Amino acid sequence: MKTLLNLIWFIFGGFVLALGYFLAGLICCALIVTIPWGIASFRIASYALWPFGRTIVDKGGRVGTASMIGNIIWLLVAGIWIAIGHVATAIAMATTIIGIPLAIANLKLIPVSLMPLGKEIVPTDRLLAGFGR
Repeated sequence: MKTLLNLIWFIFGGFVLALGYFLAGLICCALIVTIPWGIASFRIASYALWPFGRTIVDKGGRVGTASMIGNIIWLLVAGIWIAIGHVATAIAMATTIIGIPLAIANLKLIPVSLMPLGKEIVPTDRLLAGFGR
C-alpha cells in the first residue's frame, strides 16, 4: 500500500514539491552562510518525494540556540510560505477520496517545513523497532 500511495503522491504533487525543496537547497548552499538550511532542504526534498513509510522525529537532545535562531529565520523567510503552499495543496488533494491520505501526508510536512533544523526523517519500521515491535 505504501508503494501505491507513494506512486500516486509522486505523480500528483510529490515531484513538484521535491523539486521546489531541491531548488531552495541549491540556492541556500550557493549562499555559503545558509548551508545548514540547504542541507535541511535536501532532507525535506527526499521526504517530499516519497513520504509514505517514513516519518519526522526530533533529533535526540535539546535544540541548541543556533538551531532555534536558524529556525526562526527560516520561518520568517521561507517556512510560512511553504506551509501555506502545503495547506493549499492539501485542500486540493482532499477533494477526492483517494486524495485524503495524500492531503494528510501534505499536512504532515508542515511542521518540518516551518522548523527544519533539529528534525530527522526516519523509516516508520525503524521508529517501531524502538518500541520493541
